[in-house]
Amino acid sequence: MLRTVKPRNARVKRALAAREPKEVEDARTAVFVKGTTGSEVLNGVMKDLLALKKPHAIPFSKKNTIRPFEDTASLDFWADKNDASLFVCSQNTKKRPNDLIFARMFDHKVLDMIELGVENFVPMVDFKTPKAQPGIRPVIHFGSELFDTHPRYMQVKSMFLDFFNGSPMTAVSLAGLEYVISITLAPTPPNLNLEDTSASSSDLPLIHFRCYTVRLLASGVRTPRTELVPMGPSLDLRLRRHQDPDPEVLKQAMKQPKLKKADITSGLGKKVKNKEVDEMGDVRARIHLKKQNLDKLQTRKMKGLKPTQMEIDGEASDSDMDPIAGDGEDS
Repeated sequence: MLRTVKPRNARVKRALAAREPKEVEDARTAVFVKGTTGSEVLNGVMKDLLALKKPHAIPFSKKNTIRPFEDTASLDFWADKNDASLFVCSQNTKKRPNDLIFARMFDHKVLDMIELGVENFVPMVDFKTPKAQPGIRPVIHFGSELFDTHPRYMQVKSMFLDFFNGSPMTAVSLAGLEYVISITLAPTPPNLNLEDTSASSSDLPLIHFRCYTVRLLASGVRTPRTELVPMGPSLDLRLRRHQDPDPEVLKQAMKQPKLKKADITSGLGKKVKNKEVDEMGDVRARIHLKKQNLDKLQTRKMKGLKPTQMEIDGEASDSDMDPIAGDGEDS
């Protein structure tokens, strides 16, 4: 267990505050861990997934003895140490060749896991096409109804959405759409039971993972014509073992604060009185003060602010005329 760190200065206090739960969470950080035995295919897969996940990725250079489905202590320790909520572990064995394990964390503990076997792989370097810039949020397309009906594929969809999801966005620019991740399935067997989660992996259809760059071309109208160009990597994945989340822990992980949508999009979190964000994104505050008496305000003594002799004589003549006007009214 990690010891509790007491902040000694402002910098450490800010670093610890950044790790605390937030109403609007930051982008998820993924840790890439290599097992004791690997292969050329797994090294290429980990390298390409790392390139897609950057800059929110932490690669481990050394090999580690990990068996997430038997013992999750190592993942819990690394999650707490690196403040990470996602893990990708690679392992190549005779029983499970080219094995990938995606693990999702909550409160620095393993929430759920899925195991995928890589059957076909084409690396990104084999595609002689332009690549997307690091840190760009992709458009993710799921091309099968099983992603909404079958429990195993629903878990895969949720895992990939959390893995490639970045910071919250309020609007999307068409010019900012650089690449698309397409996740489709092989033809579904007619005898597949949608409620059976213990079906053999050979009975479940393959997952096809493809990446494309978006090319915008002139179309003669305001909306450009869009073409998809293969970018890589290209993966065919087979479902293997999985671990479902605990219902009580999942309920806590899905709990959301009671906030208005306008407050979340403006970046304020909880509504703050007399505080708002303008159209330029600047935070403006309103301060209420008591009424001030400006007649007694002490200003800088300047020659230009002194009354002239003509103004003094005019005030004196006005004061001399007041009694006469009063006598006329009495008469």
